[in-house]
Amino acid sequence: MLIFDEIQTGLGRTGKLFAEEHDGIEADATLVGKALSGGFYPISAVLSNDDILNVFMPGDHGSTFGGNPLACAVAREALKVLQDENLIQHAETLGNYFMDQLRAFNSPYVKEVRGKGLLVGVELTPETGPARPFCEKLMKAGLLCKETHETVIRFAPPLVITKEQLDWALGEIEKVLT
Repeated sequence: MLIFDEIQTGLGRTGKLFAEEHDGIEADATLVGKALSGGFYPISAVLSNDDILNVFMPGDHGSTFGGNPLACAVAREALKVLQDENLIQHAETLGNYFMDQLRAFNSPYVKEVRGKGLLVGVELTPETGPARPFCEKLMKAGLLCKETHETVIRFAPPLVITKEQLDWALGEIEKVLT
């Protein structure tokens, strides 16, 4: 059985509804959360088919943020917004732009820029040291990002970000990385 955790990567973040779509894979079960309500209400879900889901009987499993009527209503509206506002395509388009601009900086600190959609990692060279000081400088400039795996700066701007907002962020990132 193939189970994908798409809690951070699903629902448009990578420029596809689910990251697994980039590789033409369909998991037997896919876990979603966080973005399922557009960030407004805690909810999570398991997406699968009857063959998998009918294995579970009431009481066999639990979920911290399993659906309740309010959470489900919020999730339905959030999914409509993803479609109606074309946010998945927006994430792909702006994500490609974001990565192209980051690569153009020619920073001596950057080993690689990678990502999909609006989930972007900037890997620093080993000589540069940890990513945390860069993240702290970016925070002082007004940008929140996270260091991961010691040497990667992870950017995950909201799917509703505008090109103008992204250009402002790129200006601040360029100051820190160059």
